[in-house]
Amino acid sequence: MELYNSTVESGFILVGILTDSGSPELLCATISVLYMLALTSNGLLLLVITMDVRLHVPMYLLLSQLSLMDLMLTSAVIPKTLVDYLRGENAISFEGCALQMFLVLTLGGAEGLLLAFMAYDRYVAICHPLNYMVLMRPRICWLMVATPWTLAFLNSVIHTSYTMHFPFCMTRQIRHLLCEIPPLLKLACADTSRYEFMVYVSGSVFLMPSLAAILASYTFVLVAVLHMSSGEGRQKALFTCSSHLTVVGMYYGAAMFMYVQPSSHHSPQQDNILSVFYIIITPALNPLIYSLRNKEVMGAFRRVLGRFSLIQDAHLVMSI
Repeated sequence: MELYNSTVESGFILVGILTDSGSPELLCATISVLYMLALTSNGLLLLVITMDVRLHVPMYLLLSQLSLMDLMLTSAVIPKTLVDYLRGENAISFEGCALQMFLVLTLGGAEGLLLAFMAYDRYVAICHPLNYMVLMRPRICWLMVATPWTLAFLNSVIHTSYTMHFPFCMTRQIRHLLCEIPPLLKLACADTSRYEFMVYVSGSVFLMPSLAAILASYTFVLVAVLHMSSGEGRQKALFTCSSHLTVVGMYYGAAMFMYVQPSSHHSPQQDNILSVFYIIITPALNPLIYSLRNKEVMGAFRRVLGRFSLIQDAHLVMSI
């Protein structure tokens, strides 16, 4: 097949889920609502954790990082998708495609590692409560924050650089919501089998140990919870862990189908559904899962609202 040599200059065309949908207006409205929900809920959770001193503990430090990652991940894709649909244009430059891939790989990879550290935090809190402040001292917490960002950044640089170095064929159409490795490799005019195997190995190395650590942590937690004498303590621990496992299931399920499944099993329809799931649905639901029935977060939210109302009242009095 003839190579498309001007891809660097002219870029690609994203033929995503809105283009292929039977009712794009309804889907566009749904995605817009979910994006606003993701922006609002993650933004509020970040604000509350930052402003309320009572939430300056390891669990909420890690949760604030999760909200930040979700906020950035969905904002790296959805605004362009909605604007392109409204303008009737689906083009993305070669550089823009590389940047989008880099951001999604960095933020998605960092989130997977962060969820493992959050599971470890719950394991220490429930199974070793007397040693919690030692095992989760500030230096360890900041190391838990820095490690996912650093490892995901390095992984993303390698994969983005290698994926974008391939020559691409005459077609510029990416049948996907965003620029990701599997759909882009389908456009390559070179043998990508070795690299696809590398992506499979890299995805497995990145996801499977983290998932194993999460499952091990919650197994120990479940055993400890079942031996608790306090019914209220058992209920609180079970709720916290079940909410964490819900998030883990949503994230790892979509990620493994996308990056661990062999390329021969990929289809544009399936990949689009998976991408919508971890790009918009999971970021919208994560803060709700963690905060709606969390008394500490809701109490902090009320205190922050009360503080803002007091400031507003003070300004009104001064203006009078």
